[in-house]
Amino acid sequence: QVQLVESGGGLVQSGGSLRLSCAASGLTFSRATMTWHRQAPGKERELVASISSTESITNYANSVKGRFAISRDNAKNTVYLQMNSLKPEDTSVYYCHARRTLSGINIDYWGQGTQVTVSS
Repeated sequence: QVQLVESGGGLVQSGGSLRLSCAASGLTFSRATMTWHRQAPGKERELVASISSTESITNYANSVKGRFAISRDNAKNTVYLQMNSLKPEDTSVYYCHARRTLSGINIDYWGQGTQVTVSS
């Protein structure tokens, strides 16, 4: 059974930092593309950052470029999201996502989410 467990969310003041972690189990983590998404109340879920299985390719939403950094530790089956210079508009539930592609078929897994609240 695949599990993605996020941690590290909380309440922080504008300009502050948080580091989210997502611990994965039950899948070949080193072969999974890992992403962080977020969803604010009344809004669609959006992609925040992604990192390839080999760590060589990262991508970010324009809204977080230069402030957020995604990384992974394949030895610990964990992906991280370092969030700096946080703004009130970053307030959302943040979700960890894993994608494995097997025989051309994408298989997606989601965590339960962790709340990030940025106060002004």
